[in-house]
Amino acid sequence: MDFELPEELKLIRDTVGRFVKEELMPLERTVIERDANRGMTGTEPLIPPADNQRLLAKARDLGLWGIDVPPEYGGLGLGALAKCVVVEELNRTIVPFILPPETPNLHLLMACCTPAQRERYLLPYARGEVHSSLCLTEPAAGSDVQSIEMKAVRKGDRWVLNGTKMFITRADEAGFFIVIAVNDKAKRAHGGLTAFLVDRDAPGLKLARPIPMIGAHRPWEMVFEDVELTDDHVLGEVGGAFIPLQNRLGVRRLEIGTRCVGQASRALEMMIEQARLRVTFGQPLAERQAVQWWIADSAVDIHATRLMAYQAAWRADQGETDLRFESSMIKIFATEMVGRVIDRAMQAYGGYGMTKDMPLEFLYRGVRMHRIYEGPTEIHRWQVAKHLLRGRTI
Repeated sequence: MDFELPEELKLIRDTVGRFVKEELMPLERTVIERDANRGMTGTEPLIPPADNQRLLAKARDLGLWGIDVPPEYGGLGLGALAKCVVVEELNRTIVPFILPPETPNLHLLMACCTPAQRERYLLPYARGEVHSSLCLTEPAAGSDVQSIEMKAVRKGDRWVLNGTKMFITRADEAGFFIVIAVNDKAKRAHGGLTAFLVDRDAPGLKLARPIPMIGAHRPWEMVFEDVELTDDHVLGEVGGAFIPLQNRLGVRRLEIGTRCVGQASRALEMMIEQARLRVTFGQPLAERQAVQWWIADSAVDIHATRLMAYQAAWRADQGETDLRFESSMIKIFATEMVGRVIDRAMQAYGGYGMTKDMPLEFLYRGVRMHRIYEGPTEIHRWQVAKHLLRGRTI
């Protein structure tokens, strides 16, 4: 078994690393200030729009667009492992820059689009010309898709959607939405859920309010009132949304794992720097066994998480499509790991670690979200146990 990254991926990693150091990290103070100043309900982007456009142009010049987008859709087609390497490097900074496209929705679209939908939605999305958001969670339904109440009712030659969706990421930026609705209440997840492509300007669709959240995340509540759609807006098979949706969530969970690796790596680097420089009672923190153990335990945590994520990504690149078991384990371990590492780093800095003068406070608030979205930790532990009790081996 070869655990060495191919030379091509090492070059990409180094390119993204330089991009992060030279272009993103200088914006960290701006991000912290904009986050502090926009208040609870502000929706202003943390990266100034002019800077974001400059960063996008720079990333395109460096050849960093469409890392895992297939060549037939205009991307580089480098696969899941390459995307993990890139996501890890990008998350060594708190600047929330995203290389287009965000690929979880891309994979769902590639799996389900008709030729006409490919032209209208998939290709512009793959080129980064338009954003998309998944509308799944509802006021009384999150990980339990059996509880979804968004109705899709057939009326003549139309589908009519009614209901409310919650915690929709980047809804104010999206050009279209992938909406999961119930077309058969008796079947629900067993043949009664359908995915629909809904344009941002669809009559009856309203962005009700931004939801104040911990950290810098600003999701939205969305209301659908008699939103009429044709069969051309059905994504995949009627009643067949559950399996493609689960595969899409698996892609996101893998990305979350490598996001946590990048964030924890930054915290560990800061912890090591503080241990070398800070002197207490005549000795540097680096000489204190407690601090040494924080550093050692953090390195172990990061290394283990990286290997878990890379192995799952490698399997995806070999053609494996069902990674639900692996992605659940990654989601559990990575999201708990990153909180531990950042907490140790903040402890090493003492009072300064609590201030907004440093990125640790921003990181600490943000990573708490990881244990909730894309399935809370408890649900994933349950799923892992069910697989093992049914005879799955590791």
